[in-house]
Amino acid sequence: MATHLKIQLWMRYVSVLFILPLTALGVTHYSVPEEMEEGSVVANLATDLGLDIKTLSKRKMRLDVVANRKYLDVNKETGELYIVERIDREYLCISKSATTCILKLDATLENPIRMFHIELEIMDINDNAPHFRRDTMHLDISEATPVGERFSLTNAVDPDIGSNSVQTYYISDSEHFSIEIQSGRDGSKFADLILKKTLDREEQAVHNLILTALDDGVPARSGTANIVVRVLDTNDNAPQFDKESYIIHLLENSPIGSLVVKLHATDLDEGSNSDVTYSFSLYTSEKTQETFSLNPNNGEVRVKEMINYEDFKIYDMEIMAKDGGVNSLSGQCKLTVVITDMNDNHPEISIKSLQSPIKEDVAVDTVLAVISVSDKDSGENGQVDIHISDQLPFALKESSDNYYELVVSEPLDREKVPEYDITIIVIDRGSPPLSDNETITLELLDINDNVPRFPQSFYTIPVMENNAPGALLSSLTAFDPDLHENQYLVYFIVEKEIVNTSMSMLFSINPENGNLYALRTFDYEIDKEFLFHIEARDSGMPQLSSNVTVHIIIMDQNDNTPLIVSPWRAHGSVIEEKIPRSTDKGTLIAKVIAIDSDSLQNSRITYQFLQNTDASLFSLDQYNGEIRTMRMFSYRDARHQRLVVIAKDNGEPSLSATVTIKLSTVETALKAYSDMTEMSLEYDIFSDLNLYLVIGLGSVSFLLLITILVTIVLKCQKPKPSKAAAPCRNSVISERNSTIADSTLVSNDAYWYSLFLAETRKGKLVVRQPVPKGARYIVSSIPRSTGLTETSDSAASTLQVRNGAVFSHKVSEVSHWFRLLFLTKFIA
Repeated sequence: MATHLKIQLWMRYVSVLFILPLTALGVTHYSVPEEMEEGSVVANLATDLGLDIKTLSKRKMRLDVVANRKYLDVNKETGELYIVERIDREYLCISKSATTCILKLDATLENPIRMFHIELEIMDINDNAPHFRRDTMHLDISEATPVGERFSLTNAVDPDIGSNSVQTYYISDSEHFSIEIQSGRDGSKFADLILKKTLDREEQAVHNLILTALDDGVPARSGTANIVVRVLDTNDNAPQFDKESYIIHLLENSPIGSLVVKLHATDLDEGSNSDVTYSFSLYTSEKTQETFSLNPNNGEVRVKEMINYEDFKIYDMEIMAKDGGVNSLSGQCKLTVVITDMNDNHPEISIKSLQSPIKEDVAVDTVLAVISVSDKDSGENGQVDIHISDQLPFALKESSDNYYELVVSEPLDREKVPEYDITIIVIDRGSPPLSDNETITLELLDINDNVPRFPQSFYTIPVMENNAPGALLSSLTAFDPDLHENQYLVYFIVEKEIVNTSMSMLFSINPENGNLYALRTFDYEIDKEFLFHIEARDSGMPQLSSNVTVHIIIMDQNDNTPLIVSPWRAHGSVIEEKIPRSTDKGTLIAKVIAIDSDSLQNSRITYQFLQNTDASLFSLDQYNGEIRTMRMFSYRDARHQRLVVIAKDNGEPSLSATVTIKLSTVETALKAYSDMTEMSLEYDIFSDLNLYLVIGLGSVSFLLLITILVTIVLKCQKPKPSKAAAPCRNSVISERNSTIADSTLVSNDAYWYSLFLAETRKGKLVVRQPVPKGARYIVSSIPRSTGLTETSDSAASTLQVRNGAVFSHKVSEVSHWFRLLFLTKFIA
């Protein structure tokens, strides 16, 4: 390839060197080879035309465009004619009949206008290889074609001319074919294929040849095409079987249609000359043709009717194979079928004395059935073996010749397998062995051997308080795998008394389906849980039962409104307080205390101002209810302030209570002690009190204390109330306008506190003391004034004690509180 390129370049340069300008009749003629490089100089056009090079630019010398493509141009600086675009001779001069390819150009100048005619002859180079119009040529030649027969081939084409076009052909080596080259009137070359040896399709059906076309260019170029010669068949071969004779062994009693043998004859010809049909010859007996069938198309020999070894032991037949040619040819073979005796009698099974159904608790080794077996054959063909599946709880025991007993080998359980399909199989010892089987169905009867079973051993059932009586709580269903009456269950509540109350008075269960119902409405503040048992009992004989533990948990509902216990007021009344205008910033004005008998979130109380005359004057702690001053009073502040405090619990929906406090400012300078500390005592000593007033108040308080102590002792001696009784709800109140001492126990997650608040005309005494965790809420008011106490339902407080009535608590603790109260009053 490299040598070819070098030669081509050399030829181009030589051609350029020998370009000769010819000027005749005003035409300038040049000759150049095709495919010259862009920028190659053809000639100095200005010199050849006798033009001044310096005037070419001014005179606007130009060349006409040929076929919309500009192949050449003039360098106006040097006057040279040069190649602008590669020139392809085969593209410009398509016709091969033209021996020359001329490119005509006109060169034009202005000032003055002159025109020159230029002819550029494009010289051919061998830049194209010969090629065939079809890459593959197919020829069908009969194997009977005589030697010397000629077959035309498609010629090759080469767009080059002269010696650069196709000059000769070659064919690949073949002992059967050669070529002969012919020339056309236009000088083109083509080849004929000549048969030089007789073809034999059976020897070689297809001949693949390669035809090569070659030009005489430098360097020479070539092209190839494939010639596929398919040899057509003639009927010159007779069918032949794989073997001349066949011996086949066939069992007697072979099913009708069974394949005996498939004969195969081959014919080396093709088409209809190779189509083979099979048939019995005249030497095959009629009995044989009645016993066996022959498929004429595929040569299959099959059983046509039942074969008995005792009738015929050997069958002889002759089979012919004939092709489908015009002058058909045939071949034949011999087939011998030898009948083999076989074990053609099956064993037989007989079931006797079968017991079904049987109870599932049948004893092991109980005989269920007697089985007999037999076989009409003799020798080993008549000897049989009997067995059943090893996975079944049964066994076969031989009792005598060909008699067997079917017995129970393992305990049975109807709940696992209600019935068994027992397949008894007998096999003789023939070759091949024959078998028979018989299936018997054994049904098991149920006995009451399973106790009812609950899915769980412990049920926890949450029930929201305030439920409707008769509400469905849960369905407690047990399962008994037994059948019929052994499966029918009845449900009971195992009686258990809680505080003299039977469980059957609180709950009910449907005896048929185990649905559990509540018979009454539950109150979380009274009963929080119940624990009892449910029993499920079947109807079998004997009866079996089981029980399950049921834990009923009463869920709290926000059904109790917060109760404001401090500052206390009669139902619908307003609290009125007087405070000095000189009160400091941060002074405790009042403390709102509310309690809620619910639990958890439902009992957590927060405080907010519902109304506040001056939002910049008072603040309210949302958690402890303390109302304090945010600044000192000024002369602009109103004398009367109205505060409405709402206490809300955290339930859903939230419940609330309100208290209204009217504050009046006075000009007297009173100092309030607002800060409360653990076990601290803060008080003011009023030096201007009359000594007699103090002694009188102390005497009245002492007499009141003695009266209350006697009353409490009498109440403590009363018998304890029942646990199921409702909790005591009471409150002892007195007139707000009198000087009083309030005692309040407030619940907390960690401690119980006792808050003692003593009010006098001049100050307050605050004592906080821990109280034992015996009671939940204790709220009471002890009046200073004499007289009978009143009970108010609207302002009631909750009193709940886990181990009995609140008033049965230690009398010593109560005495301690009243001693503190008396001490407070005495100091006041």
